[in-house]
Amino acid sequence: MKIRLKSRTRELTVLAALIILIAVFSILDSVYLTPGNMVDIIKMATINGILAIGITFVIITGGIDLSIGCTFAIVIVAVGQLVVEGVPPLLAVLLGAVLGVIMGFFNGLLVTKMNLQPFIATLGTMSAYRGLAYVFTGGWPVLGIPDAYRKTFTTKIMGDIPISILVLFAIAIITHVVLSKTRFGNYIYSVGGNEESAKLSGVNVDRTKIMSYAICGCCAAFAGMIMLANLGTGEPASGQGYELDAIAAAAIGGTRMSGGKGTVLGTLLGALLLAALKIGMIVVGVQSFWQFVVTGIIIVIAAYFETIQDKISTAMFQHRNRTQTAR
Repeated sequence: MKIRLKSRTRELTVLAALIILIAVFSILDSVYLTPGNMVDIIKMATINGILAIGITFVIITGGIDLSIGCTFAIVIVAVGQLVVEGVPPLLAVLLGAVLGVIMGFFNGLLVTKMNLQPFIATLGTMSAYRGLAYVFTGGWPVLGIPDAYRKTFTTKIMGDIPISILVLFAIAIITHVVLSKTRFGNYIYSVGGNEESAKLSGVNVDRTKIMSYAICGCCAAFAGMIMLANLGTGEPASGQGYELDAIAAAAIGGTRMSGGKGTVLGTLLGALLLAALKIGMIVVGVQSFWQFVVTGIIIVIAAYFETIQDKISTAMFQHRNRTQTAR
């Protein structure tokens, strides 16, 4: 109950920050608040939001996945090649999702069965996966993506809203239910909160971690397939630096970097805040490379805020216990 209350507080804080940010940029430039620009913010948040939701599962278990941008790239070139060769779009999407799951599963095996630190394991696969993306294409982009595939994610409904946005919200709803309403979700929080206690409670820690990495890989795959549809080319260099934005969105949304805490809603709000900030900086004419500086600063601030919040919560809990003992 205590963790859930803190999560709701963080989500409301991020939502308030998002509203304030939109208000500030709207004052600076009236173009910012137009309906089309609001849709653009959600479009920009789509890919990072899906990536961030996936990495939230891993971070809650106490891990990290630095390879999501490279999983993203491999799925892009693999699915791109499949549809160019004539594979039906929906089958290609299914195969792409399976590929992402396999790559995430492999990361999980490295962490659990080989006892590698998540940072080291996924740093290694980040390099290996990126190299495979280049080897697969010979360093060249995959061209000639059929319109039939592109329309799978870019067809617009209700005016200017592409199907990719619905995919984002569908993934968010499904993962929210998994994380907050299922036994597996409870296992994820247990493993991240106290791994030894989780083991003593009968939780299969290795399986929980492996499945979390597999979910992360699947999310990276869907994000990559949406990017492929948006751009119409399969670039092996795609996804570079995307892990930073995904981690930032999760951290902003209240996911504790040491594990044990986080929500899909918080992460989604974090992705929307980052997108609103980036588009706002573009609208007011801030040079694009400053976005990287701001993203890095936001990660540090979010982590620091989480640390302070935990200290305050712990102090209040200890004070309450002392008061009850004194009585």
